Amino acid sequence: QVQLVESGGGLVQPGGSLRLSCAASGSGFAIYAMGWYRQAPGKQRELVATITSTGSTNYADSVKGRFTISRDNAKNTVYLQMNNLKPEDTAVYYCNADLEVVTTGYEYVHWGQGTQVTVVS
Repeated sequence: QVQLVESGGGLVQPGGSLRLSCAASGSGFAIYAMGWYRQAPGKQRELVATITSTGSTNYADSVKGRFTISRDNAKNTVYLQMNNLKPEDTAVYYCNADLEVVTTGYEYVHWGQGTQVTVVS
């Protein structure tokens, strides 16, 4: 019913940039917030950045000053601009959305499939 489609991952050298996109599609839901998380092999999934429907943002300390999250509410799309990438940024990046089913008021978090970001020289 609800689908999150991610794109923009790839291979980049240290110091390079990538822009990730995530579009939410479907009907019958409202989005309170969207965000990006990442998971490296053998590690727990961690928060990268979040943004609310009103534009409030939150970033992990490790990406502050380098990454920027933004959104287009009309398109239900969230973006992550990643600059000055480092090898430690290598991970699968997952989009998520904090959703409410409008007919029931049920709130839940929906996840995308993930997109690989690899930073190597």
